[in-house]
Amino acid sequence: MAWTDYSSAPAAGTPVCAEAQVEGILSLSVTTDRGSFPMLVVRVGDELLAYVNACPHQYLPLDYRGDQLVSADGTKLMCTAHGACFDIRSGDVVEGADCGLDAVPVSVRDGIIVISG
Repeated sequence: MAWTDYSSAPAAGTPVCAEAQVEGILSLSVTTDRGSFPMLVVRVGDELLAYVNACPHQYLPLDYRGDQLVSADGTKLMCTAHGACFDIRSGDVVEGADCGLDAVPVSVRDGIIVISG
C-alpha cells in the first residue's frame, strides 16, 4: 500500500512539524479535514525521512508497545508489537515482515517539515 492510499493521507504542502522538533525520531499524527494520519519522522545525519507509522503486519503503530524504535546500531526501525525490523533509510523490510514501511515524501520550508508533492 502506498501512503497516498490511506484515507487520511494529507495533501502535498500540509505542515507536519517544526524541523527543530526532530532530533532522532518523532512519532506524531498530522490532522487535516481527511482525519488523523500517523507518521514517524526520522533524522539520519542531515537527512529527514518520514514513514506511515503502521507496521505492515496488522497496521499497528510501530510504537504501539513503547518508544524504543531505533536499533542499537541506529540502522533499523523496529516494531514494538511484532519485532519486525525495517531499514531506517529506505523503510525496506530487514526481518519479520512481508513488506516494508510506506515512505512519505517530506521537505523543509522555512524551518517547517511539510508533505512533498
